[in-house]
Amino acid sequence: MNAPSSRSPRKAKGQGAERREEILAAALSLFTEFGIYAVSTRQIAQAVGISQPTLYAYFPTKDDIGHELQDRAFALLAGKLAGDRGPIVDLDGVVRMLRIYVDFGLENPDMYRIAFMSEGQHVRKLRHEPKDMAALPAVQETYGVLRGELAKLQGRGLTIDLDIETLTQCAWSAMHGLVSLLIAKPGFPWAEREHLITSQLGVIARGVWRGGP
Repeated sequence: MNAPSSRSPRKAKGQGAERREEILAAALSLFTEFGIYAVSTRQIAQAVGISQPTLYAYFPTKDDIGHELQDRAFALLAGKLAGDRGPIVDLDGVVRMLRIYVDFGLENPDMYRIAFMSEGQHVRKLRHEPKDMAALPAVQETYGVLRGELAKLQGRGLTIDLDIETLTQCAWSAMHGLVSLLIAKPGFPWAEREHLITSQLGVIARGVWRGGP
C-alpha cells in the first residue's frame, strides 16, 4: 500500500506554536501505518496541511523527525521507570518494575515501534560501545534507570553473579522480545494475554534474582 497523497486543508498563518506537534503526530501516524522508508516529508507536510518548505523550517530532514519521536518515546519510558514506586525489596518488586516497561510498550505501540522496532538511517541506532550510549541521552536515561535498579539489587547481593551490563541487557532484551512480538504478531495464537505477560515477567525476574521469595 502506498502512503496517502491527499492534502489536508492548508493551515492559516499564526499557528506555529502548535505546528511542531502536528508534524510529529502526523509523522508518527504515517510511519506506523506505512513504515519510515515509505513516507516522504512531502506526504507528512500534506497530512498536516502545510507546504514542504514550512515543514523544513521545523525539521530539516525526515531523520530529524524520526530522532525527535524516538527521543520522546525513550524519555517517556525513562520517566515511568523512574517513577515513585519505592525500593525493590523482593521478587514481586522486580516483577513490578519490569511490568512498567511492558505496559508502556503495549499501551503506546506506535511510539514503541519508532523507538525500539525501527531500523535504518532515519532512527538512531544503539550499539554497545559506551561512547554511543553517551551520544544518546534519551536512550542512556532509559537504559540507565533499569541498570541503576538492578545495580542496587546487585550491590545487596540479590542478583545472580553476572556483570551489570550483561544482566541489564538480558532483562531488557527479554522484555523487548515479549512486547515486540505482541505488537508485531497479534494474530499468533498466543496464550491468554495477561497470563502470558505475568508468566514471562516471572521468568525474567527469577532469572536475575538471587534473594529470598
